Amino acid sequence: MEPTDTSHPDYYHRVVDCQWACPAHTDVPEYIRLIAQGRFTDAYMVNRHSNVFPGILGRVCDRPCEPACRRGRIEQKPVAICRLKRVAADHRDEVSGRLPKIPRLKNGKRIVCIGAGCASLTVANDLMPLGYEVTILEQYGEPGGLMRTNIPSFRLPATVLNEEIGMIVDMGVELRLNTKVESMRELLAHGGFDAVFVGSGAPKGKELALPGRAEGAANIHIGIAWLESVAFGHIDKIGKRVLIIGVGNTAMDCCRTSLRLGADSVKVMARKPRGFFKASEWELEDAEEESVQIVVNRSPKAFVIENGRLTGMRFDKMHYELDAQGRISAERIVGEEFLPADDVILAIGQENAFPWIERDLGIQFDKWDVPLIDAVTFQSTRPGVFFGGDAAFGPKNIIWAVEHGHQAAISIHRHCQGEAVQERLPPGMNLQSRKMGMHEWSYANDYTPVERRLMPHVSLKERFKKLNIEVELGFTAEQVEQEVQRCLNCDVQTVFTAKLCIECDACLDICPVDCLTITHNGAEAELRQRLKAPAKNLDQPLFVSAGLPQTGRVMVKDEDLCVHCGLCAERCPTAAWDMQKSELRWPLAADEAGALEARKPKIA
Repeated sequence: MEPTDTSHPDYYHRVVDCQWACPAHTDVPEYIRLIAQGRFTDAYMVNRHSNVFPGILGRVCDRPCEPACRRGRIEQKPVAICRLKRVAADHRDEVSGRLPKIPRLKNGKRIVCIGAGCASLTVANDLMPLGYEVTILEQYGEPGGLMRTNIPSFRLPATVLNEEIGMIVDMGVELRLNTKVESMRELLAHGGFDAVFVGSGAPKGKELALPGRAEGAANIHIGIAWLESVAFGHIDKIGKRVLIIGVGNTAMDCCRTSLRLGADSVKVMARKPRGFFKASEWELEDAEEESVQIVVNRSPKAFVIENGRLTGMRFDKMHYELDAQGRISAERIVGEEFLPADDVILAIGQENAFPWIERDLGIQFDKWDVPLIDAVTFQSTRPGVFFGGDAAFGPKNIIWAVEHGHQAAISIHRHCQGEAVQERLPPGMNLQSRKMGMHEWSYANDYTPVERRLMPHVSLKERFKKLNIEVELGFTAEQVEQEVQRCLNCDVQTVFTAKLCIECDACLDICPVDCLTITHNGAEAELRQRLKAPAKNLDQPLFVSAGLPQTGRVMVKDEDLCVHCGLCAERCPTAAWDMQKSELRWPLAADEAGALEARKPKIA
């Protein structure tokens, strides 16, 4: 195998999986170390640099980082990365003085964002410090988009939402509430804006065209519209027996909200087995804890109407056969079932909806009526018009929308400065030794066997008394202290310098997981057969050194097994091993602005 280039950002990519799994690339190990030191405000600011909404995402993020956490390779359950964001947010001090400074002298460029959701707010957060004037147009009376309308207050309190949105709006953003955009043509012709960002979400819930739909319309609701009505106080009750059709995260919010509005029996109807659910596992667990029944293998067949009123639904009972990979290879109907219901909520997906964008403006749409957006620049086929969040590629989650906003802000800045939007700064990486003495490191390198802490919840008796009682209480101080120690410090790398190695085997002897092997080089498949411990994870590349000076053999490391304990570096008599912190530099709009400014000719 070729020697591994530890100076390349891909080295970091291979190791700190939690950061690269997060679309916004949050520096997870760094903010966890700061929390361990009790520096909650510093941790909050490290988090906010990339994910913008630590308090919000610390409660409701879809957690793409946690399945990638390398702690999960050791004991299945990853570090509670998401909930530690909340710890920093809940215990921080005032941060207004540490937010980016907004220049009094503007740069003369005006940007408009349509929709006051997470993507638009991120665009404003990134562009306001560069001197742009940013206007956000929001059709409702409060900002937040789907964060406010579709995430129930028992999961995301309004106080947290308002505070973190306020940090951005208070930068000087012109927020126009109750302002619905009716025509893109009109906005482009008379708005006077230099660029347009569309962050209007995917506001259209999918329908279920079955017999009885029209007749039972009064008691058949579209999930996202129903949650929106609950959020704004237009709906405050529901029938005693409720069926939820669909099994995504919106369905989980609908079923738990139904219980708080008076339902006695709530069933979530899933067409396929549990392994095919779109809802996060923790969302399912929270719903089932509240006695929501999840019924699998039921395909909706008809709404049953009696005397002009909905009385229930008929379902086909499904049977599925799975292949060796767990995919459905065959399905058949094995029966029929009637379930009574006073109300049915449809939570089977969301769609983009752009009736206000005229189709002759140069903004092209595909056959599904979704705009054609460049996946890197987020620019549409009309220069100067950008999309992000659910409006760009359909429903995902908040952290994806934040990253869309970051990337769109870079493009908007380059567009307004007359630069090509496709040209962008590449990610970079710095490596710096953590050595403080002969055998001391500036990070805690002990392996802690403690299991993942369980999040405390409000009791079942108390949580249903009001709609806005937050169910999750947050970690206690003791739980925080234990959970942060579970982090394996994946960003502190074992960096090997082949020319210093004397092949004494001290590192091999002391390695607690046998992740190191000194052997002759060869093809990867063959090399894997000669390792001290079997390299079972073929998705994790092996790290291979240059030839060692004594024998020409190579040092091979299986990063999948390494727990970054640093014992190899402590034991090494020649300092061939070192523990170095790798800091990923993922460019934002401010970095692009600095690079463009540096290119300008200087006047002597």
